[in-house]
Amino acid sequence: MSAGEPTDKQLTRSEHRSLVWYLVCRTAVITLVLGGAAFFYFHGNLAYSVTPLFFLVGASYAQALITAFLLPRIRTDAFITQVQIVWDLLFVSALILLTGVVESLFSFFYLLVIISASFLLSRRLTILAAACSAIMFGGILLLQFYDLLGPLTGEKNVADAVYLNSLFVHLVAFFLTAILSGTLAERWRRSEERYQRKNIDYIELEEISKTILSHISSGVMLINPQGRIRSFNQAASEITGLSLQRVYDYPAADFVPEISNSIASGKGPAFRAEANYIHPSGETLSLGYTTAAVRNKRGEDLGTLVTFQDLTQFKKIETQLKRADRLAAIGRLSAGLAHEIRNPLASISGSVQLLCENNQLNDEDQRLLDITVKETERLNHLLTEFLLYARPPKPFRTALDMSILLDELHQLLLRDQRFADINIQTEVAYPCVAFLDRGQIWQVLWDLAINAAEAMAGQGRLLITVRAENNCLLIVEDTGPGIAEEHRERIFEPFFSTKERGTGLGLSTVYSIVEAHGGTIRAEQSALGGEKFIMSLPQAAGGEHE
Repeated sequence: MSAGEPTDKQLTRSEHRSLVWYLVCRTAVITLVLGGAAFFYFHGNLAYSVTPLFFLVGASYAQALITAFLLPRIRTDAFITQVQIVWDLLFVSALILLTGVVESLFSFFYLLVIISASFLLSRRLTILAAACSAIMFGGILLLQFYDLLGPLTGEKNVADAVYLNSLFVHLVAFFLTAILSGTLAERWRRSEERYQRKNIDYIELEEISKTILSHISSGVMLINPQGRIRSFNQAASEITGLSLQRVYDYPAADFVPEISNSIASGKGPAFRAEANYIHPSGETLSLGYTTAAVRNKRGEDLGTLVTFQDLTQFKKIETQLKRADRLAAIGRLSAGLAHEIRNPLASISGSVQLLCENNQLNDEDQRLLDITVKETERLNHLLTEFLLYARPPKPFRTALDMSILLDELHQLLLRDQRFADINIQTEVAYPCVAFLDRGQIWQVLWDLAINAAEAMAGQGRLLITVRAENNCLLIVEDTGPGIAEEHRERIFEPFFSTKERGTGLGLSTVYSIVEAHGGTIRAEQSALGGEKFIMSLPQAAGGEHE
C-alpha cells in the first residue's frame, strides 16, 4: 500500500459517517412529512385517514432508534446499510398504499431512497435498488388496477391509461435517477479518496518536516518581509538560548543585526557568511549562516530562510591548529639553528678556557675572558632550553601520585626567595594517581609557578589544583595583573615575552610538553584576579606505562 492510500479503517469511518448523516436526514424528512400530514388532516384537506400514517411513522422512529443502538456494535456498515435501504423501500411502499397509490403524493420518496443508496452503496446495488423500487411500485399499481386493494384504496375511479402512464414515468425516473446519482456518487467517492490520500500525504509531510527541523543540528529561522522572526526550530533555541515563544514576531534586527542588514541590503542569497551573536549568558558566539529567499506557488515573497551554526568552538580549534602549525614550523627551524650555533659555540668556549690557563694575561684580559666564558655558558643554557622546547623528549609515563608531587613542589617553592611573600596553596582530589612523565610535569608546574611569582612581583597568592579522572586536569592561577587581551594569542610563541629580561621560552616549553602528552592548555582570566592556566592531559596517549 502506498504512503498516501487510505486504509480500510479510514474508509469504514467515512461510510459510517455517511450512514449516520443518512439516518439523521431520514428522520428529519419523516418528521416533516408527519407534521405536514397532521396539519392538512386537522384542516380537513386530506382525503384519507392519517391515523395509519402515524403508526407507520412511529414504526420508522423505532427502527431508527434500533439502528442507532446497533450501529456502534456492528463491525461492518455494509450489512446495516443494505437493511436500511430495504426497510426504506418497504416504508415508502406502505406509505403509498395508505395514501391512494396512483394518486399518492409520496411516490417521489422512491427517488430519495435511490439517491441515498447511490451514496451509501455501489453503483450495481444502486441499480438494484431502482429495480426493486420499480417492482414494488409496479406491483402496487397492478394490485390497485385489478381492485385487489379495495379495503385500502376504495373503488377504482381513475382511467386505465393513467396507470400505464404513471408506471412508465416512474420506471424511467427510477432508472435515470439511479444512473445519474450512481455516476455522481462514484465520482464523489473517488474525489473523497483522492482528498483523503492527499490529506494523509500532507499530514505525513508536515510530521516529517517537523521531525527534520527538530532533529537537525543547524538552526533554522524564517524572517518575514517585514523583518520579523516567524519560525524558530529546536536547534536554533539551543544555539541562541532563546525559545520560539520569546522570539516569535521579534525584530530580526534586534536579534542579530548583521544577518538583518545582510537581508535588507538586497544582495541576494548569502552562501557563506559569519556574524557575532551575544548569548544571554554574556558569551559572544560566532555564527556561520546562509540565507535563501522563500516564495509560494504564486511567486509571492514569504520572507527569508536563515540556517546557521555555532562556529565558536570551530574557530577556537582553528586558532589552535594555526598556532600549532606555526609553532611546529618555528620548532623545526629553531632545532636546526640551535644545533648549528651550538657547534661553534663549543669551539669558542673551549678556546677561551685555554686562553684563561695562560698565566701571562693581565687582570683586564682575564676579566674579559671570564665574562666571555660566563656569557658562553648562558648562551649554551639558552640553547638547551630552546632545544627542549623545539624537540621535547617522548613522555615516559609512570604511575604518579599527584599529591606527593605537589607536596614536594610546595616544599621546594617555600625555600625559594622569590616565593617568600607569596601564599602558596595546593588542592588535590584524593585519590589522585595519573600516568604521566614525572620530570616533564614537574617542569611544567615549576615554570608556571616561577612565571606567576614574577607576574605578582613576589607578593600575592598562588593556587595549584589537580584532579585526575579520565584526564588529568592541572590548574595554576594567581592574583597577579593577568595577561592583556592583545597578548593572549601569542603567549605560547617562542621568544615572545612582556618581561624586560625574559627569554620567552618558559610558556613555549610548557606548551610543547603538554602537546607531547597529547593534551591541551589554555589561558583565561582567573577568579582570583590574575591569570589561570588550565591543562588537560590524557593518561594513555602514547609513551610508556610502568
